[in-house]
Amino acid sequence: MIYIQHATVLTPHRQIDDGAVLIDGPQILAVGTADEISRPAGADEIDASGLILVPGFIDLQINGAFGHDFTADPASIWAVAAQLPRYGVTSFLPTIVTSPLETVAAAQEAVSRGSNYGSGGATPLGVHIEGPFLNPEKKGAHNPAYLRLPDPELVREWSSARGVRLVTLAPELPGALDLVAVLAKQGVVVSAGHSTATCREAEAGFDAGIRYGTHLFNAMPPLHHREPGLAGALLTDGRPVSGLITDGIHTHPSMIRLAWRALDGGSITLVTDAMAALGMAPGRHLLGDLDVVVDGQSARLLDGTLAGSIVSLDAALRNLIAYTGCSLAQALPAVTTTPAKLLGLEATLGRVAPRYLANLVLLTPELQVQAAIAKGQIVYEQSPG
Repeated sequence: MIYIQHATVLTPHRQIDDGAVLIDGPQILAVGTADEISRPAGADEIDASGLILVPGFIDLQINGAFGHDFTADPASIWAVAAQLPRYGVTSFLPTIVTSPLETVAAAQEAVSRGSNYGSGGATPLGVHIEGPFLNPEKKGAHNPAYLRLPDPELVREWSSARGVRLVTLAPELPGALDLVAVLAKQGVVVSAGHSTATCREAEAGFDAGIRYGTHLFNAMPPLHHREPGLAGALLTDGRPVSGLITDGIHTHPSMIRLAWRALDGGSITLVTDAMAALGMAPGRHLLGDLDVVVDGQSARLLDGTLAGSIVSLDAALRNLIAYTGCSLAQALPAVTTTPAKLLGLEATLGRVAPRYLANLVLLTPELQVQAAIAKGQIVYEQSPG
């Protein structure tokens, strides 16, 4: 057992001052004040005085980190998982960009096979397949050689039971709406992205079952007052949730404020879209099979096209608060309850509550990650000094 006491606990919908959390195995056993919950004999104790205890963060779009690219080497998913808790991430969707279909199968196999790095670290919740059913006009950093038109035969093995949680496609492509229905029936969340869809085409996609928008504003037409496009539909429809990269480069802070106000914060998930250079020095790195130049602030193809980010999820959370003026309590759902609900995992992930998985993060008052717990195990602790 682990007994955490004297923390400010954000559940995230309730704040408990001088809070205590009791962990038994991989689950949370009890949550309350330090006066209400006493330390059982033999439990390991963590004094969290001055710290904030929050649910572990969930990243729905990350392409790699620490020198590893998931598309180039799907087996590296677990090496990255072992290190992600330093950023507060305890669950994530490794993202495979447009590539040969064999790469997707290899990623499914890697997730199902499990880790060679022990049980500690963040948990891959499945795979996010970004492509190959994307609009060539909005391909971004995806290799056009592998783009395909929607075809149900190509996704027969893409199901939640086989480790596929999320698929990004362009809803305006021929056959896309039929493919949405197929994927939804197979338990996959379908997202609109890398798309030139009009507002009407986007809404038809939502009618067909699309429930997410991949990196809002990026790889889609800009907002226009006579043709709002996919971005306008995501901001106003009410059914989909939108992923948002808050690195200040992919999306201007004023547009982040616009999205936050339009969606009232409740239909946003923060994503990093991070690539292999996250946690590494500037230089040349890979995104899939394309060369990317990283300068310390951004990651770009040789032609200047943005190619994922190098922002960590804890930094993205701090940026959201700085750009919008919202509180930590208001921002937390974007990295906890909202992504958990989107994936249908809201009964076990995203909250500090009894019977939930003990995925927890201890933050300093400056919102720096001090420690992380995944499935009841301490998987990261900030070194002194």
